[in-house]
Amino acid sequence: MQKSFLSPLDTEEERYYLEQLSRGDISARDILVERNMRLVAHIAKKYLNTEESMEDLISIGSVGLIKAVATFNPGRANRLSSYAARCIENELLMFCRSRKKQSREVSLYDPVGADKEGNQITLADIVESPEPELWEQVALKKNVGLLYALIPRTLNRREQYIIGRRYGLYNMRPGTQREIAESLGISRSYVSRIEKKALEKLKRAFSVE
Repeated sequence: MQKSFLSPLDTEEERYYLEQLSRGDISARDILVERNMRLVAHIAKKYLNTEESMEDLISIGSVGLIKAVATFNPGRANRLSSYAARCIENELLMFCRSRKKQSREVSLYDPVGADKEGNQITLADIVESPEPELWEQVALKKNVGLLYALIPRTLNRREQYIIGRRYGLYNMRPGTQREIAESLGISRSYVSRIEKKALEKLKRAFSVE
């Protein structure tokens, strides 16, 4: 069942929270994000014909929304929602294009021939660097999938963005704590604390799973 989101802010409310955000009120940023999540869901519906679930699409789109709130300039656009729509759309497009590109890439485990005994040979059999054992490959793939499932369930939107930026998830370019701090308008030490807390939350979630 799709989560219901709060109604959007009206013009005056949006102006008020943008003003509070410009003064360093972090809670104003959270409100601006929360009250625009319905927009994320609306745009994410356009991508339901992909292999991603609605929950995952909303999680990816919310990264674009967080970026929009962090970089919005009221002097260059009338409404945050108009600017955010483009950022959300771009985030989803980049993700889908990345997945499409990955699906076209040759896998190390694609068959390339057979040996003298008729056994199938893959690229992994002939590359110089040794590949992990089969059980390690399965465990790694399972853990990566579990990580992507746990992030939206375990972390709030700010934590998702910081972890995504730090480790290059959701097709984001990996960034330093200082770069992330500058994009969000907060201190590097605050980013470090949020990252540490988020990693601890994910670690606990992994242990439960």
